[in-house]
Amino acid sequence: MADNEELLKRREAVTPRGIPRATTATVESASGALLRDHEGRELIDFTGGIGVMNAGHCQQAVVDAIHQQAKKLLHIGIHVATYEPYIALCEKLVRLLPHGPQTKAMLVNSGAEAVENAVKIARQATQRDAVICFTDGFHGRTLMGMSLTSKVGYKAGCGPFAPEVYRLPFPNYYRHGDGLDEDAFGNRELVRLKQAFSNVVSPQDVAAMVIELVQGEGGFNPVPRAYLEKLRQLCDEHGIMLIFDEVQTGFCRTGHWGAFQHYEVTPDLSTWAKSMSGGLPIGAVVGKTHVMDAAQPGTIGGTFGGNPVACAAALATIKIMEELDLNKRAQQIGSRVRERFLTLKQKCELVSDVRGLGAMIGVELVLDGDPTKPATGLVKQIIAECVSNGLILIVAGTYGNVIRVLSPLVITDDQLDRGLDIIEYQVLRHAPTPSRVG
Repeated sequence: MADNEELLKRREAVTPRGIPRATTATVESASGALLRDHEGRELIDFTGGIGVMNAGHCQQAVVDAIHQQAKKLLHIGIHVATYEPYIALCEKLVRLLPHGPQTKAMLVNSGAEAVENAVKIARQATQRDAVICFTDGFHGRTLMGMSLTSKVGYKAGCGPFAPEVYRLPFPNYYRHGDGLDEDAFGNRELVRLKQAFSNVVSPQDVAAMVIELVQGEGGFNPVPRAYLEKLRQLCDEHGIMLIFDEVQTGFCRTGHWGAFQHYEVTPDLSTWAKSMSGGLPIGAVVGKTHVMDAAQPGTIGGTFGGNPVACAAALATIKIMEELDLNKRAQQIGSRVRERFLTLKQKCELVSDVRGLGAMIGVELVLDGDPTKPATGLVKQIIAECVSNGLILIVAGTYGNVIRVLSPLVITDDQLDRGLDIIEYQVLRHAPTPSRVG
C-alpha cells in the first residue's frame, strides 16, 4: 500500500493540475463519519465528499443493495428498456418532493446534468431562450452549468459560454443588508430584479430563473424568505419557470428533504444529486407534470442516466435517511454547529458571520473585522492545520474564506464536538489577541 506522500506524487504525475485538490489528505477507507488515510490515520469528515455522504460512508444496507443489483443488471439504458429500480426511485422522489398536485421525475448522472436538462425542459415549456442566474451561484462545470456558475476562477479559459444567460445580484443579506431587517431587504432586492426586466432582459424572453436556496460554493448564503416568495409570484406573473438547484441542499442536509420545504415555496422544476445515492453518481430533475411533459421525446436523458445499480443505492440510502430520521438529526447538528460558531464569533474578530440552514452551516473569516477583507490565505492555512490534526474540511465562498460544515448526518455527538474543537483551536491560534486561546 502506498503511503500518503507517495500517492500524492503518483497523482501529480498522471492527473492534470486543473482537477481541484482541496487538501493533502488521502483516503483508503471510510465508515460513518470517519475516514482512514493510506497510513492508517483516522480523520473526522466535515466534508461528506462535498455534501454527498449525508447518510454516512459505506452504510451496509447500501453496499448490500449495490451488490444485489449488480448481480442482476448492471446496465441496459432507460431509453432502450424499462427496469424497476429507475421507476421505483422516480416514484419515491415524487412522493418526497411534490411539486404541486402532479409531479414527474427523470434521472441523470450528476447535478450538472440535472441543471442542463432542467434548462432544456424550461425552454421547451415556455418556447423562450433566456435564463436568469445569480452572482455567487454554482451550477456545475458542463457548458450550461459553467455558463450559469458565477465564480470566474472555475471558468478561466473555458469560453465562449452558452448564450442568453443573464446574471443578476443574489440577495446576499450579509454583504448588502445595509441595516435593513430581512424582509425589507428582500423586498428591496426584488425591486432591483424588476428593474433588470427593463435594462437587462425582457421578462417575455425569459424561460427560467435558476437559484440555489442556500448557495453552496458561493458561501452558504441563504435566500431571504420574502425575496423567494415574491420571486415565485413574479415568475407566475410573467410565465417564467422557477428552477431550484437543490443539489447540495437536498436529502436531509437542511433538515428537510429539500430546502424549498422550509420556505413553503414550490418551484416548477428542481435539480438534485449528491447525497441522493450514498456515493454513487446519480442525479434527478423533478418538476410539475405539465412542465416535465413539455420536453419532446429524445431531447432529454442520456445513456447512463438512472443506472440500475445507482438507483438501487439511492433507494437504500433514502430508506436509511427515513429510518434514522436524518432530517431531525440535521436540525440537531445544525443547532450545535451554529451555537459553537456564534460563541467563537464572540471570542474572535476573525469570524465575521455564521450562516446557513439546518446542518449546512458556514463561518466567514475576515481580516481586521472588515467584511471587505476576506481572510483567504489564513483560511487555507487553517484548513491545512485542521487536516494535520485529524479533521478534513473544505472552503466555500467567492474568495475562499468561508469554512463550511457538511459532515455526514450520522456523525456522533462526540465526533462532532471533537471536530468543532479542532476548528475553534486553529482559528483562535490566529486571532489578533492570542491570549484568548484556551
